[in-house]
Amino acid sequence: MNERQPIPPNEWKSSHSPADADLMVIAERELGAFIRAVTELFGPGQARLGADDWINELELVDDLPGPTKRHWRSVTVAALAQLARRLNTDVDRPTPRVGSTNTKVSPIPSSNCFGPTGLA
Repeated sequence: MNERQPIPPNEWKSSHSPADADLMVIAERELGAFIRAVTELFGPGQARLGADDWINELELVDDLPGPTKRHWRSVTVAALAQLARRLNTDVDRPTPRVGSTNTKVSPIPSSNCFGPTGLA
């Protein structure tokens, strides 16, 4: 398989080759998909924080990911881990579930019971 080696961040920033532009497009698409998913599931506030997490995780990698989505997915997974930590701050202290005190059962109408006129 013909894959490019990851480019160190300092070289990537100073390079203007078409291949590096492709990496930028892949990164933007991955980040965009991440933001859309987080927005849909957790709202725009968490999406903004998640975007910051994603960028911070990208800055932590030694070499930029390669030219496939699979390489960039590791940055997304790391950002998702940050999101999960933020959303589950009380993992050690789960919220107790309070059961309902209402024990009345409502009747369920049957769809195959028709009145005296049938389906009319």
